[in-house]
Amino acid sequence: MILAKEFNRNRFARDSDLTISTNGPQPPTVVQFGANDPQELARASTLVAPYAGGVDLNCGCPQSWACAETLGAALMEKRELVRDMVIETREYLRQDGWGVGKERDVDNPKGRSVSVKIRVHKDLRKTMDFITTVLGPSQDRHIDWLTIHPRTRQTPSSTPINVEALEILTTTFGDKVPILLSGDVFTLNSLPFTSPLLDPANTPTLTSKSITTDNVEKKKTPQSPLLNLPKLSGLMSARAILANPALYAGYDACPWEAVETFMSHLARAPLPFKLVQHHLSEMCAPGMGPNKNALLSKPERNAMLSCTNMVDLVDFLDEKAREKGYGDEFGLRRAV
Repeated sequence: MILAKEFNRNRFARDSDLTISTNGPQPPTVVQFGANDPQELARASTLVAPYAGGVDLNCGCPQSWACAETLGAALMEKRELVRDMVIETREYLRQDGWGVGKERDVDNPKGRSVSVKIRVHKDLRKTMDFITTVLGPSQDRHIDWLTIHPRTRQTPSSTPINVEALEILTTTFGDKVPILLSGDVFTLNSLPFTSPLLDPANTPTLTSKSITTDNVEKKKTPQSPLLNLPKLSGLMSARAILANPALYAGYDACPWEAVETFMSHLARAPLPFKLVQHHLSEMCAPGMGPNKNALLSKPERNAMLSCTNMVDLVDFLDEKAREKGYGDEFGLRRAV
């Protein structure tokens, strides 16, 4: 989440918060903003529009600092304000020549999306009123899609998502707007529901020795039938995608190839060293799904974090790759 107000006013915020590669065509990118003022969100959206495929308003962040500033989940009590923000943003983008016709502009090179991510209320009727207000008229809704995190503002992340609430909301609104799920998307084969968008045959072949599923104990325990969500349109992951960037390729834990790909990109587009260490420590730790295999042990991860520069870090990863048989004879594969 990028703070729209600071993004508008500070060049250093823009440079540090949004870095876009110019090396050929890039995958679609949606920039998520934290905002509580229609003009601030609209202005920030026009600044990123040349470099991104769309913008998203975060109404789900439960952190106390965000809610104190009427950002994130605090906006769940301000449905008219959220509606006004997305309407203003869409109008600003339209005036700048961007295509904001939703499905009509899917294939338009200048097409840009405007979306919202929300949490749910304890009283689900309030959530339904919120969505109805933000969507607007069915013949010309205000947003391209809606992401739902089916936890309340007060619900800790250790508590499973409310699949029953998600079923009600997708059943009610799934024909009016594409709905994505955020929350507990740890692996594609351990989601607490079924849906046609999930391919049960999605079992990738690993090319490295980093992760195997044979040694994961499969316990046969009685399970309740999973709810089916036929009107769910997609998935969003936050914490789990940091730990396993290959999640959507079907991997149930981070493969070594992901580390090599990350390091290869890093050579072309450097990041601050501490940020590099943070990403690597997430990828090399046990995953968030049932498969708890780790690329590096805790002592090895601590040793990695003790590296003080990029040369030492690459040497360390080369050594571990050779030691564990992950890479090639030199360590990290460079041509990834």
